[in-house]
Amino acid sequence: MQSGRGNQLELLASEVAGCRACPRLVAWREQVARERRAAFISEEYWGRPVPGFGDPDARLLLLGLAPAAHGANRTGRMFTGDRSGDFLYGALWRAGLASQPHSRARGDGLALTDVWVTAAVRCAPPANRPAPQERDRCLPWSVRELGLLSEVRVIVCLGAFAWDAALRLIAAVGGGESALPRPRPRFAHGAVLEGGRYALIGCYHPSQQNTFTGRLTESMIDGLLQRALALAELPRAPHDSSG
Repeated sequence: MQSGRGNQLELLASEVAGCRACPRLVAWREQVARERRAAFISEEYWGRPVPGFGDPDARLLLLGLAPAAHGANRTGRMFTGDRSGDFLYGALWRAGLASQPHSRARGDGLALTDVWVTAAVRCAPPANRPAPQERDRCLPWSVRELGLLSEVRVIVCLGAFAWDAALRLIAAVGGGESALPRPRPRFAHGAVLEGGRYALIGCYHPSQQNTFTGRLTESMIDGLLQRALALAELPRAPHDSSG
C-alpha cells in the first residue's frame, strides 16, 4: 500500500514533469526527443523534466547534475539508460540498496531501499551544462522534495555541481547562507560536511569520463557508499558480486 509520503511524492513528480520554466531546456529536451539517436530510433523518449526515484523513507539522498539527453531524458528515470546509470545502480546493488544491479527503464522491477536518486536540474541541458539561472529555478523543486523525504540524513553529491547545489539546498531549507560554514567547503571526492541536520559527502560523478579513466573506480564508490551508510546509521549486508 502506498504511504501518504509516497502519494505526495507522486503528486510532486507529476508537477515536476509538467514544468516549462526554462525555455532553453524545454527546447533542447524536446528536440532530443524528436531527433532520436539511431540506437533508440524506435523508442518513445520521455522528453520532459525527470522526477526523483526511490524509497520515500530513504535516509540517503543521491544528488546528480541533470538527466542525460539519451539516458534519463529518454527513459524518464534518473540515471537510467546510460553508462553512468549502469555504474551507479551497480554500486547501489552491491551496497544492498537496490533490488537488482541495473536500471533499464521505468517498470523494469527495480526497487530501492533507504535511498532516493534525484538531480539538481530536472531537464537535460545542452552539452550537459545547465546555466546558473536554470539551476536556481529548479531549487524550489528540490526544497519541496527534500521536505517530503523527511527521513533523509545524508546527501551524496555526485560531482562539484551537485555539491554546490546541495549547499544551496541546505541554505534554502535551513534559514539561509548563515546555515553554512565559512569559508564555504569545497568539493572533493570523499569530502564530508557534518554539523547540521544533513551530512554531505562528495563523490566524483559516475560519468564515462571518470569511470573509463579510473578516476572513479568501483572500489572507490563502494567505500564511499559504506561511509554514507555509516553516517546515516544504516548497516547493510552488501551483495556478493564475485560470482
